[in-house]
Amino acid sequence: MMLRRKLYLGALLGAILFLMIAAHTIQKTSFVFATNIQSHNEVRKNLLKNHTITEPKKHRSCSCASCIVDSGVSQWFDQRYNSKQKTYLSGRDDDIDSLSLKWWLSLQASDGTIKDIMQTMFKVIPPPPEDETLRQNQCRKCAVVGNSGNLLNSKFGALIDSHTTVFRMNKAVTVGFEEDVGNKTTHHFMYPESAIDVRPGVHLVLLPFKLKDMQWLSSALSTGEIKMTYMRVKNLVAADKDKASVMVVNPSFFKYIHDQWTERHGRYPSTGMVAIIFALHLCDEVSVFGYGADKQGNWHHYWENNRYAGAFRKTGVHNADFETEVIQKLSTEGKIKLYR
Repeated sequence: MMLRRKLYLGALLGAILFLMIAAHTIQKTSFVFATNIQSHNEVRKNLLKNHTITEPKKHRSCSCASCIVDSGVSQWFDQRYNSKQKTYLSGRDDDIDSLSLKWWLSLQASDGTIKDIMQTMFKVIPPPPEDETLRQNQCRKCAVVGNSGNLLNSKFGALIDSHTTVFRMNKAVTVGFEEDVGNKTTHHFMYPESAIDVRPGVHLVLLPFKLKDMQWLSSALSTGEIKMTYMRVKNLVAADKDKASVMVVNPSFFKYIHDQWTERHGRYPSTGMVAIIFALHLCDEVSVFGYGADKQGNWHHYWENNRYAGAFRKTGVHNADFETEVIQKLSTEGKIKLYR
């Protein structure tokens, strides 16, 4: 009896001892496992701390705060803008596509062939340099200055002159109006009937509305033999013809503006409309001055008091009202800054 009781107590003590050892082993294993998890988390945290995750840089077309050609900002703009469109003639055989050429030749009748006339023209002027295109590491800020009377007393002169590039057009006058329109000019748009002399260093930009206009350019920079188109014109023009400063807007560019921007309103786009779209293709930021009527609703040039100056709006050649809507839309979409 005594022996049986001793055996029972021994078995009980053995069971208790076994349970104590087992509990200690489980606790130790849990500690090691938890330590491993903690060590792994610390390693991962250190790796993340030492390795900064950077988002890939978004491609930008210029170094300005905002760039005109960046897509995704305005669906309306993206549907119309074609960055591959050639803005000016370079003397290459493929400068003008056949459809655009046919349309352009139909605007105003002229004698001669485009090939012969262009060959003659590029003997008088050298092809413009290729660096007129946009570059990613630059911020080219341009001012397009119209001739509206709304520039009077605007005091925009200093602001206009602060731009990298300043486009003016036709018979624009700066002398005596510097406080309102500035004095700087880098590009001057004209056609035979609106031609003036340009200062050294200024690009003469010809708007050829007909073949005769290219013939006139060759003559005006050399012999001066052409004195008439459909009216008497300036037969000689002062310009830096030997410094690749003369540019001729591509007829295909006219067609592109007519189809995509003015949506075939009017027979063809106006000088002012061409100048703005031209700037959109050569510049990263565009500011527009001197477009539209003055505060009294009159359409006239800032240097003259001509109550008939707005008559062109009713000719049907250009649709000034629709062009005004397009310009306003460009401003609303954030593609130009419109000053009035």
